[in-house]
Amino acid sequence: MKADIHPKYYPNARVICSCGATWMTGSTVPEIRTDVCSTCHPFYTGEQRIVDTAGQVERFMKRLERRQSESARRELEAQVRKEADEAARKARARGGDAEAAAAEVYAKYEMTTQN
Repeated sequence: MKADIHPKYYPNARVICSCGATWMTGSTVPEIRTDVCSTCHPFYTGEQRIVDTAGQVERFMKRLERRQSESARRELEAQVRKEADEAARKARARGGDAEAAAAEVYAKYEMTTQN
């Protein structure tokens, strides 16, 4: 084995968890800080809780919320277009103004989305 290439070994390195549990182990660093240990990990405790250290759950929920609201908006726009086309078709069949009928449908939905 080559001399002077290995890190220093600390036989009594202290491990500190965010839950407050501490214990001693051997390591190449004198102190180790961890977020989860066997005392507080859901697998060992049987609790149903989400371990979120970097805000990943909140970011995911925001993305999911945004995606759902965008898809709902697209569905509403498609429904408005369909109703406006239908109103324009009926107006043309009666000999009326198709653009006015479509504009009326768009105006109705503008009023409902603002409230």
